[in-house]
Amino acid sequence: MVDPRLLRAFVVVAEELHFTRAAARLYVAQQALSRDVRRLERELGADLFARTTRQVTLTAEGERLLPYARRVLEAQDDLAAAFPRDRGGAAASARPLLVDLNSPGLVFGRILERARELAPDCELMARFESGLTWAAAEIDAGRLDVSFGRYAGLEPALRARLDHQPVRYEPMAVLLPLGHPLAELDAVPLDALAGESVYAGAGNHRTLEWTDLAHRLFAGRGIEVAPPAPLAVGKEEFGRIMAKNRNPVLVVVDFPAMPGAVLRPLTDPVPLSPVSLVWRKGLVHPGVDALRSAAAELAAAEGWLRRPEDGWVPATDALIMMSLD
Repeated sequence: MVDPRLLRAFVVVAEELHFTRAAARLYVAQQALSRDVRRLERELGADLFARTTRQVTLTAEGERLLPYARRVLEAQDDLAAAFPRDRGGAAASARPLLVDLNSPGLVFGRILERARELAPDCELMARFESGLTWAAAEIDAGRLDVSFGRYAGLEPALRARLDHQPVRYEPMAVLLPLGHPLAELDAVPLDALAGESVYAGAGNHRTLEWTDLAHRLFAGRGIEVAPPAPLAVGKEEFGRIMAKNRNPVLVVVDFPAMPGAVLRPLTDPVPLSPVSLVWRKGLVHPGVDALRSAAAELAAAEGWLRRPEDGWVPATDALIMMSLD
């Protein structure tokens, strides 16, 4: 039983005879595409491509597989076209797609704008609900369609019911109250936070994946995760609670500006928040295709998936971001 995704990867590479162009067509990273092809070769016990530094060509076994793979994919596409429905049973392409952007002002809004240009006939409706932990549960229940966030921070059983596409390694930052000694710096070395209690959403059941990332980042560095604060809904209430507690806040570099606080990037190392586009497995909707295309286009143009040499990311996250197996 061969995964049709692997067959699709093989067919596109066979048509392009170029892994970079094939990856662009499939909206995946070239490394992930190469792994898919190698996995298919292992499962079939045959070399499908002859690779050199100059060219990619089909082997005799690859030539033999190609017509079979095309027939399988044609049948699968016909089936999807005949029953274009989501898991809840509604006609997926006939309804608006609900897209959670996490927070206004983040880069995910650019992906949504580009997707609307690519699929002008689709209604892509934005939502702003903080936290992939919450959003993923809503996606699984069929009340939301797409969100963004740290896919590796979800429970494995839930991940098995979702699909994702890596979008960005987002540099992290710290939000400091005015008058804090570190606010005078242009960038804050991570070790300079030793002895600080940094707020990272502790106690917020919607953002468990973010708090977990903070614990991993701060481990062994003498930095504490600040205790739970009252759950603030909206920018004004969040700003008021943070100003009252005066804890530094772990955020990303594109976090919206807050009155009474300054944003400073973190360095030495540069901590990275791994972000994926996440949707329900089996969901067929042209809006999802447009979002995937827009995300891949912007990630390639902006270099969002290039990790800096001094970048930090948990090992499990790095593996999940590099492979869709």
